[in-house]
Amino acid sequence: MALKKYKPTTPGQRFKVISTYDEITADVPEKSLLAPSKRSGGRNNEGRMTMRYLGGGHKQMYRIIDFKRDKEDIPAVVKTIEYDPNRTSRIALVVYNDGEKRYIVAPHGLKVGQTILAGKGVPPEIGNTLYLSEIPFGTVIHNVELRPGQGAKMVRSAGAHAQLMSRDGKFAILKMPSGETRMILQTCKATVGMVSNIDHNLESYGKAGRTRWLGRRPRNRGVAMNPVDHPMGGGEGRASGGHPRSRKGTPAKGYKTRARKNQSNKYIIERRKK
Repeated sequence: MALKKYKPTTPGQRFKVISTYDEITADVPEKSLLAPSKRSGGRNNEGRMTMRYLGGGHKQMYRIIDFKRDKEDIPAVVKTIEYDPNRTSRIALVVYNDGEKRYIVAPHGLKVGQTILAGKGVPPEIGNTLYLSEIPFGTVIHNVELRPGQGAKMVRSAGAHAQLMSRDGKFAILKMPSGETRMILQTCKATVGMVSNIDHNLESYGKAGRTRWLGRRPRNRGVAMNPVDHPMGGGEGRASGGHPRSRKGTPAKGYKTRARKNQSNKYIIERRKK
């Protein structure tokens, strides 16, 4: 994937850096794998705004993604690499030997015409889904299950990857993208490779309107509000706002919010880096 920087012909173009979309091979999605996606605009069933800074945006259809990869030992051929408005990564349309079509999160380096597999005894190649008990140490993986058969819940965003470090008893030890080291059952599945669109974090929209197309409205700072609206509001002149905290008063920047009695604490070997 490559990035495209524009000449400053307008103020919006001056800082615009976006993807060239070279890897995308199809403009029209597979109709049988689309579902309607309704926008709330941040309103609840009474029409009252319960979430701020949401609204507008381009109409989108949801692409049904196969996160379970439960068609085991049936080869699938990659037909297209497509853009998905609902996620940062690219998606791939794969067609199984029995004719079924599915979308998967496309790993970096996956090509049209490539054959992928899932199940036991599958070679650890890009796009193949294996059980953690069969993946070699040091392998870069993504789409990791948290519980067996649940479907991938972790390492799904653009450019993300985890690494299989070792195994201990019935657990595999993974180094997550955040730097956290944690244990996951070896009976969980993961896909080999890192997620596509690896330069996504280097993109710059260049103008506020491009963010509005995504359905995000302007977000004003707490220090610019009045004391009735935010704990950091008020003060004479341009006051700093005191200790950074949320609208509800929870401190930020260093304050730990994770529950001490969280059941999953016992699976975390090393916390993420500060």
